[in-house]
Amino acid sequence: MRIGRIYLLTALLLCAGQLLALHVEPVGVPDQDYTFIDNDGDTVYIFASGIDMRHPAGNTDWYKADGSVYQTNVDEIYPDDGGYYTLQDGEKEYFYVFSYANYTANTTDWELSVEPKCDATLLTLTGTMPAALNYTLPDGRIRTVPRTCTISYTDLAWSEGESQWADSAATATFDFPDTQFTLPAIYRTTDISLAVDNIALALGLNAHSVTTTLGTPIAVKSHVTSRTETRGKQGELTNELERPTTEDVLTGSAELRIQFYSNPTPAATYFSWRVYKGTSLMYTRNDENLFEVFSEPAAYRVVNTVSGTDCPCETCNHDSTEITVNISASDLRVPNVFTPNGDGLNDEFRVQYRSLAEFHCWVYNRWGKLVYEWTDPAKGWDGTINGRPAAEGAYFYVIRARGTDADPNQGYKTKAAYRRSQLKTDEMVGIYQLSGDINLIRGKK
Repeated sequence: MRIGRIYLLTALLLCAGQLLALHVEPVGVPDQDYTFIDNDGDTVYIFASGIDMRHPAGNTDWYKADGSVYQTNVDEIYPDDGGYYTLQDGEKEYFYVFSYANYTANTTDWELSVEPKCDATLLTLTGTMPAALNYTLPDGRIRTVPRTCTISYTDLAWSEGESQWADSAATATFDFPDTQFTLPAIYRTTDISLAVDNIALALGLNAHSVTTTLGTPIAVKSHVTSRTETRGKQGELTNELERPTTEDVLTGSAELRIQFYSNPTPAATYFSWRVYKGTSLMYTRNDENLFEVFSEPAAYRVVNTVSGTDCPCETCNHDSTEITVNISASDLRVPNVFTPNGDGLNDEFRVQYRSLAEFHCWVYNRWGKLVYEWTDPAKGWDGTINGRPAAEGAYFYVIRARGTDADPNQGYKTKAAYRRSQLKTDEMVGIYQLSGDINLIRGKK
């Protein structure tokens, strides 16, 4: 018997808990005909037209938010717009209701105008605006249900895959019923459409809209790309240090031959390229694109500016892009052994180099007879003399080379100045006069 009473008591407590958990809700209204909004903790229901609220606990007392009695001992009400609460077991449940039909936008007299500003697009909406969805809290504070409008237009966006500007759909969301809206500068002609509002969309209603046209692009922009002439293939063995093997490289051994493209938007009509070596301006060009040969080791700045004439003020009729190009200092490194046995490793006597403008190497046998010479630092001696394998042993080389960073007025020293390493005096930067032994060892393949 006691066990039965416990079960009964538990059931009653559960039932009471369920009753306390019951909330006011719309009734007799399809879900798509109303929307629920949690506005900073306030429970707001917005209906497409008529309002119908009920309390699932049954007959209930209903009050307006200001505390006045609205209806008593009923489970369902058809209230006007405003704030209400129910009282169940001493607990107040506040809610706010609106019939959206009373707040729709009448677009018959709407006009949307567009005005170019310095670096933006200003839109102004005129006409009869709908009333704001305001409600009053019990403490007298007024709150507004947030509404937004969406502005849609087409702009240009850079396509990396196609390496060109392409049409791109753009949207922006603003508070409504504000009447002025600021968009970024637009780079092409386009229709601009303003549609209201988020609540209409939530209710499945047609959003009212108005459209205008931007007939002239406001701003200009460039997207500078470059293409470097390559030497050899990527991954290929080479004796040139920092050789450009990909078209996107902007750092490496001289000389770098680079084609620059400004890729402007349609409104650009004037072009400028400024090339700096360090902080010193070298020259200015006014072509749409630029081809430049970078030979001397230094840090270069390539600045591209595009401009137009339709923008209403100075700050938006141009766009600048800066690219840095780094040319490495010259370098020359000489091995002391090579193994011409056909195994593909170290088969030639080759120097390692970077940023050389001149090169000449002579190879002599032990009796001082010249056996080979060459002037292309990318090549070398394969260990043959007149097509026949040279004898193993030590040979003597003499190298004269000039880096692209050498003083053009500086000549070579006499042969007596040759030694194993580069001359290090300041006035000899980029001048290489080297001599020494190169050992030919064939070994096994």
